[in-house]
Amino acid sequence: MCQPIRVSDEATDPPVCVLGLGLIGGSVLRAAVAAGRTAWGYNRSAGAVEDARADGYDADTDLEAVLRRAERSGALIVVAVPVPALDAVLGAVATHAPDCALTDVVSVKRAVLDAVRGHGLGARFVGGHPMAGTSQSGWAAGDVALFRDAVWVVGTDDGVDPLVWGQVAALAVDCGSVVVPAAADEHDAAAARISHLPHLLAEALAVTAAAGGDLALGLAAGSFRDGTRVAGTAPELVRAMCEANSGALIVALDETLRLLTDARDALADTGSTETLVTAGHAARLRYENLDRWEITDVAVGADGWVERMRDAGRRGGALRARARFASAGTQ
Repeated sequence: MCQPIRVSDEATDPPVCVLGLGLIGGSVLRAAVAAGRTAWGYNRSAGAVEDARADGYDADTDLEAVLRRAERSGALIVVAVPVPALDAVLGAVATHAPDCALTDVVSVKRAVLDAVRGHGLGARFVGGHPMAGTSQSGWAAGDVALFRDAVWVVGTDDGVDPLVWGQVAALAVDCGSVVVPAAADEHDAAAARISHLPHLLAEALAVTAAAGGDLALGLAAGSFRDGTRVAGTAPELVRAMCEANSGALIVALDETLRLLTDARDALADTGSTETLVTAGHAARLRYENLDRWEITDVAVGADGWVERMRDAGRRGGALRARARFASAGTQ
């Protein structure tokens, strides 16, 4: 298995405290340690903690103790719990580690940002979302290389602290990712289309195929397997992310339903699927040929840097080198 390249500097990078050791949180802990970062984690389930310890990682079920350690050491806290558990975890952070820099790896950003602000933690918070995963869950599903070459969205909202922003971006790069700056609402609108909608489409495709009986399922091959892969995700996890982003997801669903309805009507009236198939093929080629260029002309913390970063992210810009933000994140 390939290992993330060690690019961190222990003299300047804060320790990493991961709250939640499922697929994503567990992979963050693994990748941070592999990159040379001091890191430890918390999980409510004793089984996950025991498994993490058996694999050689520092983990505990005592949330208060984990957070007090984070506060003493000035750690960067990474919240990696599902949306329904956010309020309780953020309440504990506010009580035991209110001065720590804070980020998250949750698949929606506005709901997390609002919850963080509701607990008075907004000044030290920068949201995050690594665009990587599998249909599996739990500590055992984690992978030290899960984020290698994946996009990691780093929240770039008005008033963001450039020092914390730099720390979060540095962690993403240490984990092997490419940093894309985006505001919470823009992230959620995009994620509804490329992450949350595909989950619902996969569920619908699986249900439709199953309605054809065992013959249909027995004939299913690559296109069905690939199209329904994420339907294997635990239903409670799918519901949590889709329902937390309901507004943006409804917009995307409405657009998709119109496309499918038009395709159905055209097939019934003319016997042709040309319009949708041609447009879909062109859109897929656009995705495959997307040119992700390096952001080199925005200094984190400089005047107007937040809007300039957001604009660059909208246009396909990304950050790969810590030198682009290290001075902001380690002062």
